[in-house]
Amino acid sequence: MGDLLERIVRDPHVMAGKPVIRGTRITVDMILELLASGMKPEEIAEDYRISLDDIRAALLYAAKVLGREEVIVEART
Repeated sequence: MGDLLERIVRDPHVMAGKPVIRGTRITVDMILELLASGMKPEEIAEDYRISLDDIRAALLYAAKVLGREEVIVEART
């Protein structure tokens, strides 16, 4: 799985430093939004000329970042 993460890069001169698919200006958050809107990974790959592994890399990157976050849930009364 570590190989997948090599597909994600951050450069302050590209998309304001957001994580992107290497060699593109396609951000991880854009891929997540497209998936959330109902697009299939195959459609995204074709429309944006990236690979399915690039999409998997974006998902893995997001999971790793969120896995380090502390989420505080308020108790409902």
